[in-house]
Amino acid sequence: MATGTNIKTFYEGTWHDGDQMIMRAADHGSWLGTTVFDGARLFDGLSPDLDKHCARINRSAEALMITPTVTTEDMIDIISEGLESYGRDQPVYIRPMYWALAGDELGIVPRAGATGFAVCLEEIPMAPPEAATTLTRTRFRRPVLEDNVVNAKAGCLYPNNARMMAEARAKGFGNALVADAMGNVAESASANVFMVKDGEVFTPIPNGTFLAGITRERHMINMNADGLQIHETVLSFDDFHDADEVFLSGNMMKVTPVAAFDDTTYEIGANANPVTRRVREMYWDWAASER
Repeated sequence: MATGTNIKTFYEGTWHDGDQMIMRAADHGSWLGTTVFDGARLFDGLSPDLDKHCARINRSAEALMITPTVTTEDMIDIISEGLESYGRDQPVYIRPMYWALAGDELGIVPRAGATGFAVCLEEIPMAPPEAATTLTRTRFRRPVLEDNVVNAKAGCLYPNNARMMAEARAKGFGNALVADAMGNVAESASANVFMVKDGEVFTPIPNGTFLAGITRERHMINMNADGLQIHETVLSFDDFHDADEVFLSGNMMKVTPVAAFDDTTYEIGANANPVTRRVREMYWDWAASER
């Protein structure tokens, strides 16, 4: 089932209208979960950091032992061609994907060079600035490299994220604030996380249990350029209860204010959460400057 509308699919060398069939029952990715993807965005006629997203999916493929078959430059050209059919006012989610087609003699290890590739473009609205979420804790944690491919944006990681999200929703919250294996805050179930205390910004230090996102990095570059003090450090759940502001950072919506974490509430709105609003403003300003 598609998330968005007005879908276009690049597969086997050409663009197709609609949600095309791209995988077969015996494909390695179908039955053993060897799939990777990345996500970029088109909004206001802009596709910021598209090159970084295209480069990252090739690294993700290598982490799952899938042979990348499309260079970063060629992938940018393919996506740019597909985006030409959308108007400036149409927000699009850009999803390049790889999957393994075949395995070794036992079927388990992906066979070198046997790779499927596709790009899916879906029209999905951007959230308005005031659209906020709420967080709660979950019993599920982020895995580590020794037991999962946390160094890739891999489809096989998302059932665990889905368990986190489903548990949070069952408790009446919008998302989950998730711990790493040591019990420290890692990220949310769907995005990286930042908190603000006394005008300074804090975010969990990358420790190999979660992807330090491309949008997260862009926010940090913008904040540093704006003179904000930002710290990558070990953070506890108590730190988030003590925070003045909390916001999520992800490619899908870029900046999402957080209104509450369990029984702790944060002020949001035109006269509140100034750092969160400034981070969003800086991202849009930077994206427009890259036109």
